[in-house]
Amino acid sequence: MSLRLGDIAPDFEQASSEGDIRFHAWLGDGWGVLFSHPADFTPVCTTELGQTAKLKDEFARRNVKVIALSVDPVASHLAWIEDINDTQQTVVNFPIIADADRKVSELYDLIHPNASSTHTVRSVFVIDPAKKIRLTLTYPASTGRNFNELLRVIDSLQLTEYHSVATPANWQQGDEVVIVPSLQDETVIKQKFPQGYLSHP
Repeated sequence: MSLRLGDIAPDFEQASSEGDIRFHAWLGDGWGVLFSHPADFTPVCTTELGQTAKLKDEFARRNVKVIALSVDPVASHLAWIEDINDTQQTVVNFPIIADADRKVSELYDLIHPNASSTHTVRSVFVIDPAKKIRLTLTYPASTGRNFNELLRVIDSLQLTEYHSVATPANWQQGDEVVIVPSLQDETVIKQKFPQGYLSHP
């Protein structure tokens, strides 16, 4: 059964490149990104993990922990990390789940027979501190993910989680936002937005 927005991200315990991980405990009280890869040593995945490592400070600034997944075993992951570090001129600084038994892949519906009967699709899950899934993205194996978009969406999710706003099309951090329509009381609006706001007829 596929997971939907608002569902609790399934918990699991699984081996990784940094030892056994119990997912919810590992996430702690922050945000998380779980992203899957079709297989170790695939060129597109190698660039993605390298880019993730390079964005460590950006994720940390947003209180986001990142974890990858592939159906290959730990020994393969460790060799792959050396290859990523070498070819991408970085240092992998997050765990890669070793899902050789497909346990996590089945929990998260990551194997799509129309694409491959053995490899996971290229999916992303953004998970909030309550362990709820707030975003899902699935890419074909041939297309690398847009990490600028992933950070943009996390910025939007965090902003809209803690303030009564929504973000319009193509919004970037610092752009104008939209006050949610459910907020109608002018007194409350003025309290929430003391620096002022625009009204449109």
